[in-house]
Amino acid sequence: MTEKKFDIMAAVTDRIVAALEQGTVPWTKPWVGSDLCIKHKSGQPYSLLNQLLLGKQGEYLSYKEAEAEGGHVKKGAKGKFVVFWKVYPVEVKDKNGNVALDKDGKPMHKGVPMLRYYTVFHIDDCEGIEPKHNVEYQTAKIEKADEVLTEYTTRCKVRLDIQKSGRAYYSPMEHRICLPKIEQFKDANEFYSTAFHEATHSTGHHTLLDRFPKDAMLAAFGSDSYSREELVAEIGACGMMNRLGLESENTFRNSAAYIDGWSKALKKDKNLIVSAAGKAQKAIALILNEQEIEA
Repeated sequence: MTEKKFDIMAAVTDRIVAALEQGTVPWTKPWVGSDLCIKHKSGQPYSLLNQLLLGKQGEYLSYKEAEAEGGHVKKGAKGKFVVFWKVYPVEVKDKNGNVALDKDGKPMHKGVPMLRYYTVFHIDDCEGIEPKHNVEYQTAKIEKADEVLTEYTTRCKVRLDIQKSGRAYYSPMEHRICLPKIEQFKDANEFYSTAFHEATHSTGHHTLLDRFPKDAMLAAFGSDSYSREELVAEIGACGMMNRLGLESENTFRNSAAYIDGWSKALKKDKNLIVSAAGKAQKAIALILNEQEIEA
């Protein structure tokens, strides 16, 4: 009797399903830095309108925030406005001009939105303030993972664009993987987990595994087809990290959390996860340039 080969993808999928059933921690972005205008205090990006008003990317803070951190705004520096809506409670009046009361005899109020603004300064216009969210680490590349990524993108003619940014994505139209620099990751394993997530996406291109639906470019964020592809990509990343011996507790937990987020949108259909794992296995075989292992 022939001994059945160990199915690594089935094992990985079983572990993911087990993690989902136990509950997972929220997904966390494993890199630092942003290509947006962000709040120095929290790292949160400003609204789209304020992005346009500020223009120059990076961290911004108010005059008082700079002083509170022991620094100060440079003499002659010019701040920029950021706007926000604030809702003020206003008493409701009846037709006679009297304050209207609710059933408990208390004054009724309604919210009136009013546009407000305040001034912020780019961190470059401050002294004694260190960036919080655009730091870089001395993160070294992992040779075997780098070789796999380079060989795959070269062989399959996928453009690989690595530069300082706050985004990681794959563009089907350009057949291009975009990644933040490895120095933006505290852990090199997290960089390669992110890289193999996007590499798995790229295998769906029509010149490769032709996995994307014809309306893929029109698929809305969070839609069924978008969610299914995200599951394939993250299971692919998880499987790649396992195959290369680079999986860590953090990378697996973050993958499980990421998958959990997308599977919720699809009512945690375990059969869907198994189906996605099958597609991910084909993607891994292509990335590693090997024959797909029969189950």
